[in-house]
Amino acid sequence: MIRLLTTRAPRPSNISAVHQKINSFVCSSLCGFSAQAANQTQQNPSSINRPSSHFDSHMYGALLQRCLQNDDPISAIGLHCKILKRGNCLDLFATNILLNVYVKAELLSEAEILFDEMPERNTVSFVTLVQGYAQCLQFSEAVGLFTRLHREGHELNPFVFTSILKVLVSMECAELGWNLHACIYKLGHESNAFIGTALIDAYSVCGCVDFAREVFDGIRCKDMVTWTGMVACYAENHFFQEALEAFSQMRLVGFKPNNFTFAGVFKACIGLEALDIAKGVHGCVLKTRYEYDLYVGVALLELYTKCGDIGNVQQIFEEIPKTDVIPWSFMISRFAQSDQSEKAVNLFCRMRQSFVVPNQYTFASALQACATLGDLDLGKQMHSLVLKVRLDADVFVSNALMDVYAKCGRIEDSLELFEKSLNRNDVSWNTMIVGYVNCGDAEKALSLFLEMLENRAQATEVTYSGVLCASAGLTALELGTQIHSLTFKTNYAENTVVHNALIDMYSKCGRIRDACLVFDMMNERDEVSWNTMISGYSMHGLGMEALKIFQMMQDRGHKPNTLTFVGVLSACSNSGLLEEGQAYFSSMLQEYGIEPCIEHYSCMVRLLGRSGHLHKALKLIEEIPFKPSVMVWRALLGACVIHKNVELGRMSAQRILEMEPEDDATHVLLSNMYATARRWDNVTAIRQSMKKKGMKKEPGLSWIENQGRVHYFSAGDTSHPDMKVINGILEWLNVRTRRAGFVPDCNAVLLDVDTKEKERLLWVHSERLALAFALFRTSSGSQIRIIKNLRICVDCHAAMKLISKIVQRDIIIRDMNRFHDFHDGICSCGDYW
Repeated sequence: MIRLLTTRAPRPSNISAVHQKINSFVCSSLCGFSAQAANQTQQNPSSINRPSSHFDSHMYGALLQRCLQNDDPISAIGLHCKILKRGNCLDLFATNILLNVYVKAELLSEAEILFDEMPERNTVSFVTLVQGYAQCLQFSEAVGLFTRLHREGHELNPFVFTSILKVLVSMECAELGWNLHACIYKLGHESNAFIGTALIDAYSVCGCVDFAREVFDGIRCKDMVTWTGMVACYAENHFFQEALEAFSQMRLVGFKPNNFTFAGVFKACIGLEALDIAKGVHGCVLKTRYEYDLYVGVALLELYTKCGDIGNVQQIFEEIPKTDVIPWSFMISRFAQSDQSEKAVNLFCRMRQSFVVPNQYTFASALQACATLGDLDLGKQMHSLVLKVRLDADVFVSNALMDVYAKCGRIEDSLELFEKSLNRNDVSWNTMIVGYVNCGDAEKALSLFLEMLENRAQATEVTYSGVLCASAGLTALELGTQIHSLTFKTNYAENTVVHNALIDMYSKCGRIRDACLVFDMMNERDEVSWNTMISGYSMHGLGMEALKIFQMMQDRGHKPNTLTFVGVLSACSNSGLLEEGQAYFSSMLQEYGIEPCIEHYSCMVRLLGRSGHLHKALKLIEEIPFKPSVMVWRALLGACVIHKNVELGRMSAQRILEMEPEDDATHVLLSNMYATARRWDNVTAIRQSMKKKGMKKEPGLSWIENQGRVHYFSAGDTSHPDMKVINGILEWLNVRTRRAGFVPDCNAVLLDVDTKEKERLLWVHSERLALAFALFRTSSGSQIRIIKNLRICVDCHAAMKLISKIVQRDIIIRDMNRFHDFHDGICSCGDYW
């Protein structure tokens, strides 16, 4: 956790050059060092020149030493000016001290000038400047200086090796430590605890735990730092049991753990979920008074957070020092990630009051909480603060800001930040893609995905899940199958999140068999997998299949949640499974402890109403323990229209209009209900009222995808370029269906016109136009898929069943409620929709 909250050094671009320098150094070291040179090095380990007897040099050296100890670079620089005026009388010892002053003050250019002007240099000179380069993240320069140190014949002592090993770890090239290890072994330093600890750290970063253990075992005089390094190595590489064993051995040989040791041990306890052991170690922490240490405190916070012990978490947080940003960031991130966004925001405000400056991780977590709350004003305030502390260019902060604006409905602001960002990563692209999907602009999401691929950005499971969701929203099956093929070229073909998105995409595109195939091929299924498959079957009116999946879900040990029962009750409603639906609704609270929400009540009202039990549905609404929503009354109104219960329907419509006076769908349903009852005066009154309010009935619209292009048709449309062919096919279908005994149901036309006109109007419904287009544009025998924005009428439903038998084609129509799969004269809904 500590590593996550600290800035990690960037990987240098010229890594190959660094590799060559290290290798050339090793080759020359192994070939050029004679045994005599090695013996001389061992006999003279001290690399610090003694100060000369010259009085000025001795005096200035002592003064510079004092400036270094007091961390007073200004006095040292002033002293340097006096020395230069007197002819630069410093010897090597004093010059090295001055070099160290410049390095500690981060005046690297001045340190380089001083280093270049030194008449003589020793190992200390080189090591000091190497550390300066590392401090300023100039790792390539540090490696270059190291090779120069060796080339000029200076002593390779423990300080040299530990310094360069730290550089390699910082530049994420710790694997090159293997090359240095050979030289260390050649010079006989392998038993040195100082060098050994640095090697253990390098091997730990590489994940080479066995090599680290070999180094550890070869150290003759292990100190507490060495033991701590080995414990940390095991813990960081998930060898948790070995970490605890090393900690125990360390205690047995008499070493007292320090704060870093405890941090590693707690990490191991978390990995093993060994709460009892962790509590024992916590007792040891209290005895040694390390509970107030920053690293130990953060480790304890993580431990008790994983255990769900919020009381201990808050107590530890209040006790540890909070002058550093790390504990604040930890707590804010944990609150933000555990759906406690308000607490995260409040803690962020408290942090600001404590005058602790947030870092990029703090802002990212606080902005995540802000996005979850959908608080645009707070997001803008945080954005202003980000600009003040100049973290707006940080990719983590920038991505979090994009997410805030996207979730607050300001996708244009997100796009502006995205286009200005110079450090985009996969999260940047995913944030924008998912943002456009959530705001309903699936086409823009897919366009961004194509741009992402062109920019060679790496797509992840989030990317594929988002674009598959966009394809499902557009019912773009061809594009969805292409994306499915693309996943096989990556490592995400077996990813559970991607599989769940594929099930959803195929279900919403009318390919329930393909959705089932993806589901059956999954190696691992989570709750989303089961819920998506249940909802898919429900959407296609396959209620019994949905219930079988629900039973299988329980048999496999998965516990149903709120969304599971929405799918189950919806499946019962779409298939007319009244008894099963009532039983599952009753079992929610009794057997599973799930309180029904408004979606569950809406499904039950729809089920009771569609089954003809309108008054039972009304009674259920009256029993809802909270205020019924528009959704519930709309379900009852729809049932009243089907069963022609005008009075109850009028009351339902009145309740809806009280909550949403401008709801045009309710006006239309009420008008249709009056038209079915031949109450034309009421129909006229409603239409006049809609006209006064500026409301228009949503026109019937159907569309079909063909060769990557979507073709739209509205009722009575004559604008399509293939209209002549479409009319010809419609006429042919009319003749063929009448010969087969089809009789139009004119009651589906809710207009006061004669029978012939009603029959003509039925044959120009949007789904029939789309069907005629598909019959001559698609290959013979292929499946036809049509999407419709309204509920399919009774006459079109009957005509589609017969046409599927005449033309020997599967016809799938998705209306506003569900799918209808017409095959050989039969519909999957069983004429219940």
